[in-house]
Amino acid sequence: MDGLLVIDKPAGMTSHDVVAATRRILKERRIGHTGTLDPFATGVMLILVGKATRLAQFLSGEDKEYDAIIRLGYATDTGDRMGTPRPPGPQASESKSRFGMWSDEEIEQALASLRGYIDQVPPMYSAKKIGGKKLYELARRGEEVERQPVRVCIHELEAIRPDGQLMKDNLDGTFDFHVRVVCSAGTYVRALAEDFGKRLSVGAHLAELRRTRVGDFRVTNAVTLEQLKTSFGEEALGTIMLRPNAALQRLPFVHLSRDDARRVRHGMEVKVAESEWTDGEKVRMCDVDDHLIAIGDYDAASRQLHPSVVLA
Repeated sequence: MDGLLVIDKPAGMTSHDVVAATRRILKERRIGHTGTLDPFATGVMLILVGKATRLAQFLSGEDKEYDAIIRLGYATDTGDRMGTPRPPGPQASESKSRFGMWSDEEIEQALASLRGYIDQVPPMYSAKKIGGKKLYELARRGEEVERQPVRVCIHELEAIRPDGQLMKDNLDGTFDFHVRVVCSAGTYVRALAEDFGKRLSVGAHLAELRRTRVGDFRVTNAVTLEQLKTSFGEEALGTIMLRPNAALQRLPFVHLSRDDARRVRHGMEVKVAESEWTDGEKVRMCDVDDHLIAIGDYDAASRQLHPSVVLA
């Protein structure tokens, strides 16, 4: 039972909860994931099973895509709807008279300023570790520590008009702004929501978040935990679980002879024909039956592949 599952995480579960539920359903101890989602968020989680857990390092850096709702009106201590509203800043009275009156040009300028490479300060309520401790553990104790900005890339940031309106008036003093985000790994969409509010001189937080894609894996191809349970019970797991080789389609590959495959299974390097791979490039090493047996590092000088992760 080795492979990758694309799970559609429900709201209300932590990423750890999803891993634990998958362990119970599959009765398999070796389960891992390639990136967390906040409990209130939904969407794509990549779950690795069995020996495929060794592949997490090759999937955790994939770009991600989200549908999000930014709520303008007030900020929270967590940056999302689960937090406690923060007191309004000193400029609140000045911005109140213009609240909800932003022009399309002002909104586009705010979005444009957040596209491309930007520096983000990790939120205190995040799983990032400083000094061996997760930030959210410190935050829950009322502690706040200095965090260094992290460079991330916002490839795409655009407004979505689900009902034809750019802003939805909630009639409670807040407005909802729906966006699509394509970003590099490590991006905090909560921080992006807060920064968008700052551009418009108003408090803001993340009200909804749905991850629609991780790398090549889309939510349209994801399964729920209930569907996973049904497939496992019907002995049809093979219809939804991707083989390890299919999970890393972006990496180049080579088919090995039986003798070379035997060497690789013992962690030994093999000579390969001349290729266009760059020095140090990661390469899928497959046997004659197209089964992934290892990930190798290419040495351009010696034209050898050195297996760095062996599955077989």
